[in-house]
Amino acid sequence: MFWNEKLETLKGKALEEHQLKKLKETVRLTQNIGFYKKMFNDAGIKPEDIKTLDDLRKIPFTKKSDLRGGYPFGFLAVQMNKVNRIHTTSGTTGKPTVVAYTKKDLDTWSDLLARNFTMVGLKAGDIFQNAANYSLFTGGLGIHMGAEKIGCAVVPSGVGNTKRQIEMIEDFKVRGLHCTPSYAMHLTEVAEEMHADLSSLEIGCFGAEAWSENMRKDLQNRLGVKAYDSYGMSELFGPGVAFECPEQNGLHIWHDCYIVEIIDPQTGENLGVGEKGELVVTPICKEAMPLLRYRTGDITMLMDDECPCGRGQKIARLFGRSDDMLTIRGINVFPSQIEHVLKNIPEVGDQFMVYVDRVNHLDEMSIEVEMNKTIFSGELFDLTRLQNKIAQALHDTLTLRAKVNLVEPGSLPRFEGKAKRVIDRRVI
Repeated sequence: MFWNEKLETLKGKALEEHQLKKLKETVRLTQNIGFYKKMFNDAGIKPEDIKTLDDLRKIPFTKKSDLRGGYPFGFLAVQMNKVNRIHTTSGTTGKPTVVAYTKKDLDTWSDLLARNFTMVGLKAGDIFQNAANYSLFTGGLGIHMGAEKIGCAVVPSGVGNTKRQIEMIEDFKVRGLHCTPSYAMHLTEVAEEMHADLSSLEIGCFGAEAWSENMRKDLQNRLGVKAYDSYGMSELFGPGVAFECPEQNGLHIWHDCYIVEIIDPQTGENLGVGEKGELVVTPICKEAMPLLRYRTGDITMLMDDECPCGRGQKIARLFGRSDDMLTIRGINVFPSQIEHVLKNIPEVGDQFMVYVDRVNHLDEMSIEVEMNKTIFSGELFDLTRLQNKIAQALHDTLTLRAKVNLVEPGSLPRFEGKAKRVIDRRVI
């Protein structure tokens, strides 16, 4: 099913012409922003120098720190009387990043989400529960707008109060659910404890954090949904930038609205199809806050497979974030790699925490892992055997030693928003 088949399947010369036209318009619009006027001047380029799509590479990257430096409204390209909404990101250091939307932006954003939801089979009349934060986080109102646009009856359940969430799914016969994958696992655990009947659920839309293929299989088996990966970022509107189709093999990134590059995060060099690197996005559909070559920090790769669904460009599911990437004794490690290993060990539960310390000038990684209470016997011999089994599996995948500590089920923190599974305690 398509929401806008013409744009979703745009390819070849028609796509290139569309992208170039929208890119030139975006470049002109950025000249209303002091940061970009200075950037172009410092780089010795003018807007009219962007004559082809390849010319985009003449423009320097935009980074998150640049946006924070423009707090609060330094990156607005329109007058404030045209702004209809303001969101901010969760500022982990210093000021948060402000993102603004015109009426046209909100319509474009909701339209992209309508494409995503239609693509995975949601339709008018479905009951859709949105278990995302409804405050300044874009996942709440953004997802809500898109589901309403296609005619769903949206339950704005927000985060928390998990037992009540489960009761609403049961009582309202909810068909579609949106939340983070880590919260979906927690909801699944609680539903199993309650012996709840969630048989009405068919479609799960999960995003805002990296998650493994094994977690997808677990959610599909235990929650009874077809689980789809969602990608978005507040600076690029929010959720809806890319989404999986029913093939569940990569995420379609809406190429009529976003020009995508993959770069080496260390050198900035452009990488080819199938090469893993940092995702750089130039949105060519934004009015209030246009961006050029924005470094997302997300690690993925371009895919060249033609999709049976007929839609265009795809990126692989995220491997993690460049700023979540741990470098331990010269080896790059992502939390999603650890999760993938643990999900293949039946004695292990769904929750884990990673700690990195510097001991005698050497990096050491330790992992706390919840045991699966339905499988694990509790015998001391089994504890030692399981610790060794996990440590060996991690070493086989990561080529790195890790100390494994087994903890009781339910003892590790649960997350309603993005899961923070890594605590780096090294003092450099």
